[in-house]
Amino acid sequence: MRIIFSVTNDLSFDQRMQRICHSLAVNGHDVLLIGRALPHSIPLIERSFQQKRLRCIFKRGFLFYSEYNVRLFIFLLFCKSYDAICSIDLDTLPAGFLASWTRRKKRVFDAHEYFSEVPEVVNRPIVKAFWENLARWILPHYRYAYTVGPGLAAIFEKRYGVKFEVVRNVALGVTAKPRRLEKDLRGLVLYQGALNEGRGLEAAIQAMQYLDNLKLVIAGEGDLSEKLRALCRDLNLESKVQFLGFVTPDDLKILTSTAWLSLNLLENRGLSYYYSLANKFFDAVQAEVPVLTMNFPEYKALNQEYEVAVLLDELSPEIVAQSISILVTDTVLYDKLQQNCFQARQVWNWENEEQKLLGIWAAVEAS
Repeated sequence: MRIIFSVTNDLSFDQRMQRICHSLAVNGHDVLLIGRALPHSIPLIERSFQQKRLRCIFKRGFLFYSEYNVRLFIFLLFCKSYDAICSIDLDTLPAGFLASWTRRKKRVFDAHEYFSEVPEVVNRPIVKAFWENLARWILPHYRYAYTVGPGLAAIFEKRYGVKFEVVRNVALGVTAKPRRLEKDLRGLVLYQGALNEGRGLEAAIQAMQYLDNLKLVIAGEGDLSEKLRALCRDLNLESKVQFLGFVTPDDLKILTSTAWLSLNLLENRGLSYYYSLANKFFDAVQAEVPVLTMNFPEYKALNQEYEVAVLLDELSPEIVAQSISILVTDTVLYDKLQQNCFQARQVWNWENEEQKLLGIWAAVEAS
């Protein structure tokens, strides 16, 4: 089956889509992933699936989303042959739905997040209403849909009347023997991901004021890039905080393996973050790196299966610093979390999760 996936981000750094497209491609499907070209985009590397970038004049906001969907619709309208279109999140849904309806193709929806509840949207009533109304109008026309966690699946099913399956954002399994952390690595605290609102980055940086012999390494860029760098300068933390910029998934895997602790400090600023299940959580577990994360439903449930994280009930620089200090001094607790990571990674891996994905697409192909 010929499948086209569409996203609005840079294809080089989208680990979830790389995993999904590769799994489908090696299992007999012809896959094309469409994204957009950005000024800082690095050249695409050859993969098991095809890739295409659309170049837009506008870079953000309503004009960008409008332009991207028009360009995407035109491409899908005149693309020679395909059997199904999978729209990733609401921002590519209009083009995917209109093209599938016009050309009578199968349609699938993949929600990586609760788009109308992300911090950039949730407090903008007009923008939020637009995306919510779009979803309420279009999604009932979809027979197949999936998302990253059971919490979001339940919300979407109730709100849109569509059955959502769950394909978690877990990492590829690692077959290496259990890692024993060397002393010179007991200092690298890692944040990986977008530098956007609600990621707890300000608290993480400010916490470094209270921590010695530790270094915060930040891999990624985003809307807050300059603001966060300025914060480090203002607090004289440039020797304790390092910004790496964009890091490719392959390099990020190596970087994560050198970390002592991984941060996932989402603020409760909308249901999208509250019910999130970030890939960085599973990346850390695969690398046997304990996680400092929020006590949100999905992470709490996972931690009850395998205790791999320290859960925070509230977010502040002082609490972050205190929690990290406890892990520094309580080596028994740290070692316990690390050992649990080794157990959990044998269960929480893409090799297990991809079976759900293949089952969904088998049903799509048979329909």
